[in-house]
Parts: sequence; structure tokens; C-alpha cells
Amino acid sequence: MAAISLFVGVSEVSLLAIVSGQADEKMLMVLAASRLPRTLALILAGAGMAVAGTIMQMLSRNRFVEPSTAGTVESASLGMLAVLLLAPGLPVMLKMLVASAFALAGTGLFLAILRKVPLRSPVLVPLIGLMLGGVINACTTFFAYRYDLMQAMGAWTSGDFSTVLRGRYEVLWVACALTVAAYIAADRFTVAGMGEDFSTNLGLNYGRVVALGLVIVSMVTASVVVTAGILPFIGLIVPNLVSMIMGDRLRHTLPWIALTGAALVLVCDIVGRVVNAPYEIPVGSVLGIVGSIFFLNMLLRRRFRAA
Repeated sequence: MAAISLFVGVSEVSLLAIVSGQADEKMLMVLAASRLPRTLALILAGAGMAVAGTIMQMLSRNRFVEPSTAGTVESASLGMLAVLLLAPGLPVMLKMLVASAFALAGTGLFLAILRKVPLRSPVLVPLIGLMLGGVINACTTFFAYRYDLMQAMGAWTSGDFSTVLRGRYEVLWVACALTVAAYIAADRFTVAGMGEDFSTNLGLNYGRVVALGLVIVSMVTASVVVTAGILPFIGLIVPNLVSMIMGDRLRHTLPWIALTGAALVLVCDIVGRVVNAPYEIPVGSVLGIVGSIFFLNMLLRRRFRAA
């Protein structure tokens, strides 16, 4: 998928011409400045969001939770709006840190609400997250409309990689580093997913593991939102698919989750580039369709089994 992504687009980039040395300067510039950074950004974003979704499912002990169903991405978007209003000239890295702080606060609020609400059905957990995200998104929309920033916010939340160029995606390497950190702590997340009492009895510092997980989820989500916008449902689809095949031991499954997340985003981006060529459909829109179908299928399967 990564190889195909390098050679799909409006501008012609030919593998044969590059290998034979017949590529002109324009073709090489498009490859180096646009196609290669875009492909790397897709891989890093897909892998990071899939791993972030896995961590959230472990911490909340619910298969329906991921950053787009827990208010995390909406909180990161609110952080971006705060930056646009108060300090629009901040460097990209500082924008990501501000968005990470807001995402951390939103995710912490979601987990705090879960502790206070009696949950008789697993479906209630994502519903609470969607309602929280709706409230946060409504606040963001109000202030964006009030200060005439609706168009700017649309660019931050569309989930579009068409504007990714060399020099505008490097913040995603932070997501790559955090993905590696999640793999190092994979066994701790696996134990934490069994519950606070059980993990504490095994000698695990549950609070520290939860804090580490929240930091990873928040910073990965913020780096993706800052670079390309919201990518919905990756953290829902990929962990559940991999878990069905390989189980729940993160030390074993996390690399496959990262690779599958990257592959899914690459496929959706290629589809978005091909379906309406020479125009593009944002990858976030394609993921929204695929993810919605998968989410409904999960709900219906659970309801059928319960019946």
C-alpha cells in the first residue's frame, strides 16, 4: 500500500522513469516533497491512532471506545481553536502540546464520568463518550462561529492529507515514538486492562499506568489533529479485528495493530484519491463510512448474541 501510495495522484510519478534515470526534475520534486512525506504521514498517523485506540479500550475495559468515541479528538480540536484565538503564531510543536493538554483533560473527564455512572451495558460507554464529544464540539463550533474561524477549524478537522508536504508532517514522529513507548509498556497495559483491583494485587501501580496511557493517547491524537485533522474509527476497527484473530496480549498484538492501522489509512487514502480523480475525497470521510458500518455491525452482533 505504501508503494502504491507513492505513485497515485494527479501529477505523474513513474517508477520506471525513476529506476531508468529518465525522471525529470519536476517528477523527483513531487516525489520527494509531496508523495513521500504524505505516505510517511499516513503510516505514522494510522499506526499511532490504532495503538491509541487499543490503549483506551484497555483502560476503559470496553471494546467500543477509541479517541473519536470518548471526546478526545473533540478536546484536541478545542485546544487548536484556543491556539488560533490566543496565540496563532505558535510553532507547530507548541500547538501540538496545547492540543495534547486539552485532549488529556477531555479523556480524563471521560474516564471520571465512567467512574460515577453505573454501567449496565457496554454500549453505554461509547454513548457517554459521544455525548461528551458532542458537548465539546458544540462549544468549539460556538466560539469558532463567534470569532469567524469556522473555515479554519474545518481545515483542522477534515482528516485530509492532501496538504501534507515536507516540513509539515514531522510532528507525527512524536506519535511514532509514543507508539514505541506503548509497546515497551505493553505488558503493563495488558494487566491494567484486567481492572484496578486485580492489577494492584499483582503489584502494578495502576495509577501510573493509567497516567502513561492517557499521555500517549492525548499526544498521539493531538499530533494527528495538528497535522491532518480527525481520523475517526481507526482505534475502533483495528484493535477489534486483530483481537478476534490474535487475542488480547498486547506484547504480541501491538505491532500487528500498528501495521494494520497504517494499512487501513493508506487504503482509504488511495480510495479517496482514485474514486473522484483528479479531485480527492478526504481520508477522514472514507474512514467515517467504513468505521460507521463496522461500528453498527459490532452493535448488531452483540445484540444478536444477547438475544
